[in-house]
Amino acid sequence: MQKIKIGILGATGIVGQNYIRLLQDHPWFEIIDVAASPRSKGKKYSEAVKDKWAQPIMIPEVLSDLVVRDVSDIDKINKEVKFVFSAMDLPNKEDTRNVEFKYAERGIPVVSNSSANRWTADVPMLIPEINHDHINIIPVQQKNRGITNGGFVAVKPNCSLQSYMTPVYALMKAGYDVESCIITTLQAISGAGYPGVPSLDMIDNIVPYIGGEEKKSEEEPLKILGKAGSSGIENYSGIKISATCTRVPVTDGHMACVSLKFKNKVPSIDKIKAIWKSFKSVPQELNLPFAPAAPIIYMENENRPQPKKDRNNEKGMAITVGRLHEDHIFDIKFVALSHNTIRGAAGGGILNAELLVARGFIK
Repeated sequence: MQKIKIGILGATGIVGQNYIRLLQDHPWFEIIDVAASPRSKGKKYSEAVKDKWAQPIMIPEVLSDLVVRDVSDIDKINKEVKFVFSAMDLPNKEDTRNVEFKYAERGIPVVSNSSANRWTADVPMLIPEINHDHINIIPVQQKNRGITNGGFVAVKPNCSLQSYMTPVYALMKAGYDVESCIITTLQAISGAGYPGVPSLDMIDNIVPYIGGEEKKSEEEPLKILGKAGSSGIENYSGIKISATCTRVPVTDGHMACVSLKFKNKVPSIDKIKAIWKSFKSVPQELNLPFAPAAPIIYMENENRPQPKKDRNNEKGMAITVGRLHEDHIFDIKFVALSHNTIRGAAGGGILNAELLVARGFIK
């Protein structure tokens, strides 16, 4: 297929850089437009990002001389751009929300990593293995906002919940409804962006608080597990989640220690492992380029998963699970791991875009 021309909003930040790294040689997408804050406007990309480039590759030569556009100057976007990835977080969330919808109103779909529109009722918040059907709310969004030219906004959820949502959903999909969850996350420092958490706070230390993460971890799953209604996503009310989110001195990889209580029947340990091993969903059925062949990988070793050893499973797009046991208070407990800057950020956004292309929402 002819590659789809795309742009990146917030291209100089860490998530924007990750998009640029991960999209190299993508079979469907080609970056032709980069946008950032006014202070980067008019600079070559290599100059704008010079001292902030934090990726394990050189700045791609094909993008090095691309002139950075002011993210708010939509009139100057390359006319060949068919959609944009949004990795921007303006100082005011309302401004981010409005700018994303301005692109949508111009007929440019926005696939966003920002938190600004996650709780906008008619915006799907996607983990494609779980709620791929939420893209069906897009026509409602377009009708609500008078968008008639194909534009829309779709977002991905916070990185803190990526590691446990898919294993929990796989059990629910198999008929084992979950009543309540206790989650403790051990989140990597890269989740704080660059330069992130001061070194003297993290070396020889664990920080038992991350602003806003616990609320996101407890509430965003309710929208993800919800259903598309006549005016927006109707949140799921059948599960209670209590989360404690901590920052640990790990570069990449968010881990979650999870305890689950089921509503009625309780699956055996062997049954749970079988469910996880066989779990597939629409991204695998469609053979999307960024879809992991095995969305959930279970490891029998008692000392796994570990961020350093397992975060890159399936090119960083798989959820790796281990230490599944019966629990003395709840029913079961396990440990799960995801790569926060791939699955939890740019890679998750790319998978969302692939789903939207495959389903005809992006032409």
